[in-house]
Amino acid sequence: MATKTRAKAKRRKTTTKTARRRKRVRKAKTIGKKIAKKALPRRAARTKAKPTAKVAVKPRPVSQRTRPETVNPPPRRPPQPSAQEQRIGVVTHYYSYLSVVAMQLEPGTTLRVGDIIHIRGHTTDFTQKVESLEVNHAPVTEVGPNDDFGLKVIGHAREHDIVCKVRS
Repeated sequence: MATKTRAKAKRRKTTTKTARRRKRVRKAKTIGKKIAKKALPRRAARTKAKPTAKVAVKPRPVSQRTRPETVNPPPRRPPQPSAQEQRIGVVTHYYSYLSVVAMQLEPGTTLRVGDIIHIRGHTTDFTQKVESLEVNHAPVTEVGPNDDFGLKVIGHAREHDIVCKVRS
C-alpha cells in the first residue's frame, strides 16, 4: 500500500503546479463601450412623376424640317475710342486698396492734371477728371510716355483696360 500513497502524492503535486500556472495567466483587456452614432435626419421621400400621355408627331418631309442654326456671337474686340477720344495708354496694374492705376502711355502722348479721361475695358467703363498724378510717390502736374506713374481713379479698373483722353 505504500506505493499507492506515493502515486497519490505525486498526483497532488502536479495538480497544484497547474493551478499555480493558471493564476499567472494575464487577464484579458477590457474593451470600452462603442459610442453610438447619431442617426441622420430623414428626408421626405421623392414622389415619382406620373407618366404623361404621348402625343403622336406627324413626320415632315426633309425640306420642311427645321434645322437648328448655329448662332455664334461675333468675336469680342477691345473697345475702340470714339471720334471725340484719343487713345493715350493702357492700364498695367490696379491697386484696389488705394483705387490707383499704374499706366503705360503710348509714344508721343502726355497726360496732365485737369484732363478728362475715359477708361474702358471688359467690365470697366467710366469717365473722370484727372485730379492726382504721382511719380515715385511725389505729386506732378504732367507725365510723359517714359514715366512710371500712378493715377487716382473713381472706379474699379483692370489690367489691359484702354485709357482715352476726351477732346474738348
